[in-house]
Amino acid sequence: MAQTQSIKDIVSKALLIVGVILFVGVMFPSFRAVLGEFMDIVMSPVLLLVGESNFFLLLSAMAIITAIYSSLIQKYLVDQNKMRDFQEKMKVYQKEMKEAQQTQNTYLLKKLEEQQAEMMEEQMTMMKQQFKPMFYIVIISLPLLMWVYYYIGGHPDATLVFPFWGTQFLSDKLFIFTYWLYWYFISSLAFSQVLRKFMNITTAGA
Repeated sequence: MAQTQSIKDIVSKALLIVGVILFVGVMFPSFRAVLGEFMDIVMSPVLLLVGESNFFLLLSAMAIITAIYSSLIQKYLVDQNKMRDFQEKMKVYQKEMKEAQQTQNTYLLKKLEEQQAEMMEEQMTMMKQQFKPMFYIVIISLPLLMWVYYYIGGHPDATLVFPFWGTQFLSDKLFIFTYWLYWYFISSLAFSQVLRKFMNITTAGA
């Protein structure tokens, strides 16, 4: 039993290190290029199977995979009971603070202000719990994203038909983000919200 736990700890730490390396590495263009080129070895056959004309389907599938993976990581690495208890505690605190301000209850305001430091500390603890899983999530999400950058960099004429926006080149930008990122994040966010609701996952900012 102890040996099994030890192996799990080693694997967990190894994955965490990989996640940190990826998280830091993508800040450097050369690392992004190498990672994208490496992922192309895996993704090119998949794209060939799907068809380049259906690239948007592959992009959506990648977004859904990321949403599922990140939701599962959040569910099993973050203490959901503690997270829900904190959310309830925060709601009660905010309600009492609002009522105290409206009624000018100086005694209750002072009491709540003294409690504020404790609430902030607890919120930071909850946020730290969610920060660690991020390094596990990037192990899947960042290589996929770097491959998309690599692919679109070599196919600047690739287009996608967006609702309301019409046909757009995926390499073009709207404000500071390229169009394909909007498609990816909207697909991922929409599926993620449904999945988190279904799996009863709570976040510190919820």
